Amino acid sequence: MNKPALADEEVSTSTSLPATAAPVSRVRYRVLAVAVCLAAVTYLDRVCISLTAPAMMRDLGLTPVQMSFVFSAFTLAYATFEIPTGWWGDRVGTRRVLTRIVIWWSCFTIATAAVFNYFSLLAVRFLFGAGEAGAWPNVAKTFSRWFPTTERGTAQGIFFMGAHLGGGLTPLLVTAMLTVMHWRAVFIIFGLVGLIWAWSWYRWFRDDPAQHRAVSPGEVELIQRGRGAKEVHHLDRAGWRRLLTNRSLLALCLMYFTQGYGFYFYITWLPTYLEKERGFTSFTLGALAGLPLLLSVLADLFGGLTTDRLTKRYGLRIGRCGVGGVALLLAGGLLIAGTAVANPLLAAVLIALASASSNFLLGASWGTCIDIAGSHAGVVSACMNTGGQIGGVLSPVVIAFVVARTGNWSAPLYLAGLLYLAGALCWWFIEPRRPILATPACQAE
Repeated sequence: MNKPALADEEVSTSTSLPATAAPVSRVRYRVLAVAVCLAAVTYLDRVCISLTAPAMMRDLGLTPVQMSFVFSAFTLAYATFEIPTGWWGDRVGTRRVLTRIVIWWSCFTIATAAVFNYFSLLAVRFLFGAGEAGAWPNVAKTFSRWFPTTERGTAQGIFFMGAHLGGGLTPLLVTAMLTVMHWRAVFIIFGLVGLIWAWSWYRWFRDDPAQHRAVSPGEVELIQRGRGAKEVHHLDRAGWRRLLTNRSLLALCLMYFTQGYGFYFYITWLPTYLEKERGFTSFTLGALAGLPLLLSVLADLFGGLTTDRLTKRYGLRIGRCGVGGVALLLAGGLLIAGTAVANPLLAAVLIALASASSNFLLGASWGTCIDIAGSHAGVVSACMNTGGQIGGVLSPVVIAFVVARTGNWSAPLYLAGLLYLAGALCWWFIEPRRPILATPACQAE
């Protein structure tokens, strides 16, 4: 009979090896390093357009509302194709799927340089989003195969650290590049970086650690013993029904909707907010626009370490749900406070801290997906991330319309803060100790 998710004492000891075991390699950390590079490239391409937006709007004759639909076109496509691509990675492996994803999005990043009007830009950004969909669920799937339970939160935290470091440095990089080249050249250069990553990944990575020639038998044993519940490989109609109606997964999706809604403000309209509402310009604007993601680098790392440390000591419920709930409570309070204060610099710092706090939960949330998913980490994490992308679709458009009608930014930012607080409540309904597709008898505690 399949066992339930690891008991607390099992979680703390499942990755230990006997003293007589063969030397253990560390190839999984190299997999993590390559994944971190992928994370940085995804945000290089995503955040770039928020900095080039003023020049693009001027050259293409776009209104702010039209630009908001351009932002959301990417996210809509991303959300639409997220679950199918996550399922595809579960079926055929992440080596091939991630290679296809990165080649696709890199080509459409380059194609952004060729747009000539609103509709061509809308189409290219939609196709860009369709291509990038499933990237992070497939990384989660990779970690589910390459990392034991008690290292997954840390691995996810470090992965997001790479994403947010890339995103945090992108405003400064793009601001500097725009002083010496046209915005179209920026997209070409960034697209070529992705193509280099795709070639390297396909050449070196293997879906199964046991098939990688650099992985020692000791590391294979460590990973396999620490994977948790026995995997269920076939997702039939009944399995889909159980998955899509599972309380924990639905709560994860709602929680991540609130996180995604707030986060997409930071990577779309934050530079405009800081310039129009708070009066920042030039280098200061670029630095403060990148500050939320730079602070998130530390939040990602320590959030991942914290969730794994608490999981080892107190179990998955506290280690995952406690970290996630507290992070969103703090994020909501900080964002509301940052919106309310009059001092521009203090407001920018508080808003950046809110972003960091909302990202402190990433190791816990993506770790939870792997904990409850079994062999379907791609699909489960894609479901959660789709919730976040739906929030991302709505966020830029809602903010643009509210600002256009009211003339101020307070209302949409207060709404984002309240959504963070609602997301914190969702963690109460999440049970990371119960795999979704284990047999009912095995789900009992």
